[in-house]
Amino acid sequence: MTKYFSKQALSFQIVAFVALLLFLSVVLNSCTDKCETVVKYTYFEPVYASMTDVRNSFATEAPRDLEVPGKIYIYGDYLLVGDAGKGIHIYDNRNVKSPQPLAFVNIPGNFDMAVKENILYADSYVDLVAIDIGDINNIKLVDRIEDAFPLFNTVRGFAASDGMVITDWVEKEAVDINEDCSGGFGGVVFFAGGVAVAEAASFDAMRNNSGNNSSPQGIAGSMARFAIYEQNLYAVDFSTMHVFDVATAENPIKASTVDLPWGIETIFPYEDFLFIGAQNGMHIYDNQNPAEPTFRSTFQHATTCDPVIVDGELAYITLRSGNECQGFTNQLDVIDISNIDNPTLVSTYPMQNPHGLGKDGDLLFITEGDFGLKVFDANDPNAISSNLVFEQNDIHGFDVIPFNNVLILIGEDGLHQFNYIDPTNITLCSTIPIVGAQ
Repeated sequence: MTKYFSKQALSFQIVAFVALLLFLSVVLNSCTDKCETVVKYTYFEPVYASMTDVRNSFATEAPRDLEVPGKIYIYGDYLLVGDAGKGIHIYDNRNVKSPQPLAFVNIPGNFDMAVKENILYADSYVDLVAIDIGDINNIKLVDRIEDAFPLFNTVRGFAASDGMVITDWVEKEAVDINEDCSGGFGGVVFFAGGVAVAEAASFDAMRNNSGNNSSPQGIAGSMARFAIYEQNLYAVDFSTMHVFDVATAENPIKASTVDLPWGIETIFPYEDFLFIGAQNGMHIYDNQNPAEPTFRSTFQHATTCDPVIVDGELAYITLRSGNECQGFTNQLDVIDISNIDNPTLVSTYPMQNPHGLGKDGDLLFITEGDFGLKVFDANDPNAISSNLVFEQNDIHGFDVIPFNNVLILIGEDGLHQFNYIDPTNITLCSTIPIVGAQ
């Protein structure tokens, strides 16, 4: 998950930064008559586009190659694969050894998805779109809620004007030469038109999204920011839950918004609760009133990226390090949620760089980024690490969906499907390559 700054945080950092420069200027000028500093830095400028143009770009197209790995979703015999920021590929997956491409739905600014009653819900920058995929040969847009996700337009402290949207960030380099001892800093520099950073940064789009879904409508991966439960669609952004009434599937209605703690990353519905993964913990919301979920409890952990899944009275959370995750922790936490108001830690297991996860029966599947895939027998939550049943480290693993003895795994090098009917002999069924992947 990308690191974002609120306007208040930006203001505080700017004031602190200016105060530091003034202090250094006074100290250094008292020691010498003249000095020169050279600061080289990389900065990112926002790219803007008209939402009118974005909205007019929606189209159904012939199948195309997968380029940027995104979210994954199962709906009946269909496998839906996101091309991050571009749209959704639809495959006929009845034969997992040879998935057949059917169509590409061009949805600019799309990162998340969910399906109910043949209606595909997807984000398109600030909008929510509803798409009828009941007839794969006649896919059509049936509804659009404009400005459903306004926070997208204010990421990293920049706001687009009315009718515009931030669509990208362009990396640029600059050199600053100062002869008054006012340079020589590191960190983040804020100025009109861009964000400068002293180190290389990963500025992924805000809505990197998919979590397992208890609804029969479909199944998503653990990175989901969209989830359907009964007659409602839930979509989370950095600090808000957007609730849509989808009782009439083709006509979603914005029902409410719920303020959430900061750093929200994923959502996982289970029974009458919503389990929300955040950078600093797992938040549990009571969903007995589906239109207005209410807070119940939090399990706090170190600040990291953290998808969460739930099975019975246990929740499983992966914590990983990385520039966008702000932390240095790489581990699996198993949480007892039998008392929903007081979740407690059962066990912690060190990992290499865990990303998405999924569970089917006693099998726990964990993607490890550049370190591939690991499968554990999780029958005993106190002995998971000692029960590794399968490992494949020559692939990249971002997220997984285990279902009906088939594991779907997405990573930077493609989408892979494995047969795990025999956990001691997990075999590769097929791969959908990503263009340019090594």
